[in-house]
Amino acid sequence: MHEERPEVGVGPWEGELPSEGHYDPELLSNGDRRNVADKYRYWSMEAIVADLDERRHDFHIAIENWQHDMNIGTVVRTANAFLAKEVHIIGRRRWNKRGAMVTDRYQHVRHHPTVEDFVVWAKGEGLAIIGIDIFPDSEKLETYELPRNCVLVFGQEGPGLSEEVHQNAEATLSIEQFGSTRSINAASAAGIAMHAWIRRHVFDQSV
Repeated sequence: MHEERPEVGVGPWEGELPSEGHYDPELLSNGDRRNVADKYRYWSMEAIVADLDERRHDFHIAIENWQHDMNIGTVVRTANAFLAKEVHIIGRRRWNKRGAMVTDRYQHVRHHPTVEDFVVWAKGEGLAIIGIDIFPDSEKLETYELPRNCVLVFGQEGPGLSEEVHQNAEATLSIEQFGSTRSINAASAAGIAMHAWIRRHVFDQSV
């Protein structure tokens, strides 16, 4: 016999229905089985996005998408978890959303058809472009002072970061590795880099 898995989320609201505007009437009636934090149970999607927008961090994430990179969905999901300001897709507009696990509904995603378009936008916003990849001139992510207002850029799986992004980056950073492989999965690298920013600007009380 297989054990039944517990249901995700909560069932219909019990007791007197709340009147606050951020609640979704349909979710109150039918239950909320979404993958959202307990704080947001029964909230409408629009209300959740509005609340997140009040608290988003100052870093952005960008990933190049020239060959339909399968990592993008996971990067979006992680960006949502760390509350990135926006995720930027450079190259092809279409991307596989399966890995995002519906978090793209709560995370702002912007498209840039070319690297040039992306660079113009980033400079116009006053954001430091920080590439994450292994180049001869790459500095160590572990010791680099990540700026508060920046966009962390990742190349696609295989080719890595394009030379055009490399040339336009304020710095390129590598993640120290100790095993036999030369590189790690782009989605994993994105999660490590985002957490490095969080440690620096959210938890470091000396900043």
